Amino acid sequence: MAQFEGVFQKSKLHPKPGGLMLQYGTAGFRAQAKHLDHIMFRMGLLATLRSKKTKSTIGVMVTASHNPEEDNGVKLIDPMGEMVAASWEDHATQLANAEQESLLTELENIIEKETIDMNEPASVYIGKDTRPSSGSLSQAVVDGVSSLGGKFHDYGLVTTPQLHYMVCCRNTNGCYGSATVEGYYQKLSHAFLQLTQNAPNRTDDQKRLVVDGANGIGALKMREMEAFLRSELQVVLSNDGSRGKLNHLCGADHVKVQQKPPEGLTMGAGERCCSFDGDADRIVYYYTDSDGRFHLQDGDKIGTLISTYLKELLTQAGLDLQIAVVQTAYANGSSTRYLEDVMKVTVCCTKTGVKHLHHAAQQYDIGVYFEANGHGTVLFSKAAQKQILELVKDPNANDEKKRAVKLLDNTINLINQTVGDAISDMLVIEAVLAIRGMSVQDWDAIYTDLPNRQFKVKVSDRCVIDTTDAERRAVTPVGLQEAIDSLVKKYKQARAFVRPSGTEDVVRVYAEADTQKGADSLAHEVSLAVYRLAGGVGDEPKSLH
Repeated sequence: MAQFEGVFQKSKLHPKPGGLMLQYGTAGFRAQAKHLDHIMFRMGLLATLRSKKTKSTIGVMVTASHNPEEDNGVKLIDPMGEMVAASWEDHATQLANAEQESLLTELENIIEKETIDMNEPASVYIGKDTRPSSGSLSQAVVDGVSSLGGKFHDYGLVTTPQLHYMVCCRNTNGCYGSATVEGYYQKLSHAFLQLTQNAPNRTDDQKRLVVDGANGIGALKMREMEAFLRSELQVVLSNDGSRGKLNHLCGADHVKVQQKPPEGLTMGAGERCCSFDGDADRIVYYYTDSDGRFHLQDGDKIGTLISTYLKELLTQAGLDLQIAVVQTAYANGSSTRYLEDVMKVTVCCTKTGVKHLHHAAQQYDIGVYFEANGHGTVLFSKAAQKQILELVKDPNANDEKKRAVKLLDNTINLINQTVGDAISDMLVIEAVLAIRGMSVQDWDAIYTDLPNRQFKVKVSDRCVIDTTDAERRAVTPVGLQEAIDSLVKKYKQARAFVRPSGTEDVVRVYAEADTQKGADSLAHEVSLAVYRLAGGVGDEPKSLH
C-alpha cells in the first residue's frame, strides 16, 4: 500500500460524490460534467495501468460526443487506436464506482488480476473537446497518470479520431504516420490531392461543400486543415463555434434524428452539405431538392458509396480480395438488397454497437462498416495492403491496373482505420464523388430507402427480451417472434425486429414496409405485441394515425 500513498492523497482532491454509480459502455463514461472529476482522475490511473500491462501508449479522450454541452465523458483508447478491451471496461466500472476508502484495494485487485509489473514505464496520450468543462477534467486525468508515475503527452484540443490516430502512430513507431496534428493533416491531404488529380475537370461548384461543424472541435480542426487542401475542397463552414452552443439544434445526430437541416446553415437547392457530430467521429450528408424536400445520405448510403467504389477498383486492378459490408439490423433493407443483388457484395449483419461492427470487419480482406448514424470506417487486412503495395510496384502492370491500384493505395492512406472519423470520411466521399463524376443527387439515386419507423416500449424488465441472429429475431418471451412474423406478413417488403435497450428498461422496435403508413402501422402493432407479451408498463403504445 505504501507505493500508493501518493495516489490516496491525490484522490482526496478528486472525491467521489456519495451514491453515484456509472457504467463504462461503448461510449465510455458519460454524465453531467459536474459529476465526473473523480472519474477522470481514476481513468488516468487506469490508463497508466493499461499502459504498463500492454507496454504501449494508451489514449484518454475527454468528450461526450453528440451529448449536450453541459455533459462530458471519457473514452480509453487501446494501443492500435481501437476501443479499450471489453475486460478493461469492467475494470473501469469497478474503479469508477469504488468508494474513497476502497479505491486502493480496487487498484490492487486490478494489478493482481492482470499481473501488472508496476516497474514498467507508462505513457498516456490525452485529448479533449471544446466543452467548457473539458479543461479541468483533462487536468484530473493528468493528476491520475502522474500520481502513478506515468508519463503523459497532452494534445489539448483534438477530435476523438485524431487522438485514436496519434495513439496508433506512436505504437507503430511511425509506420501509420506521424503522431502530430500536422502529421495527420499532411497524410490525409496528400492522399486526397493525389486522388482528386484523377478528376481534373472539376468546377468550383463541384469543389464546394457546406459543412456544419456542430459548434464543436470538428469545426476548429477543419479550419486548421483548409490550407493543406489547397482549394481542391472549398469548405463553407457553418456552426463553427463562434456563436452557437455545441450540438444545439445542429450536428450529425440532430440532422439524422430530426430529418431536417441544422439551424445556422444556409443551403441552396441541390447544394451538397454535411454535418459532423460534437467530437467529429460521425458524419451525414444531405441536400434539399428544387421542391424543398430534404434528402439524407446516412451511414447506409455512405457505406454503399465507398464499398461499390472499392469493389470496382479491385475488379479493375485484377485483385482477388474479399470485400464485405458490415451492417446492423437497423440498416435499411434497400441498401442490403442493392449491395447483395446488384453489386454482388458480401453483406454481414452483426449486433448493434461500433465494437461489434469493427470486430466483424476485421474478418475480411476489406471490411466496410457504417452505422446508420454516420459512424464508420474501412479496414484493410495486412495481407490486402501487402498485395496492393506489391501491385503498385509491379513494372509489368498495364495502365488500367496501375491507375486502379494507385487509387486504392491513396484511398488506404486517406482512411483513418482506427475509428470512424468525420474529416477522413468526408474527404473519402468527396474524392469518390469527384473520381466517379457523381453529384449528390446521383449518389442519392443509387437506391431509395424503404420507409421505416422506430418506437420505444417501456417494460418493467428489459432482460425478458433475448435475441438471436444479430438481434433480428426474439428468442424470449415465448410467442413474441411468432407474433412479429405474422404481423410482418400483412405488409409488402416488410420486416420488423425488437431488441432491449442497453441502458434503460425499454424495448426498441424497428419496422419497415413499402409505404410510410405501412411502416408506422407495423411498428405500432409490433409495439403492442411487446407491451402485451414482455411486461409493458404505463399506457399502451398509441398509433401514429
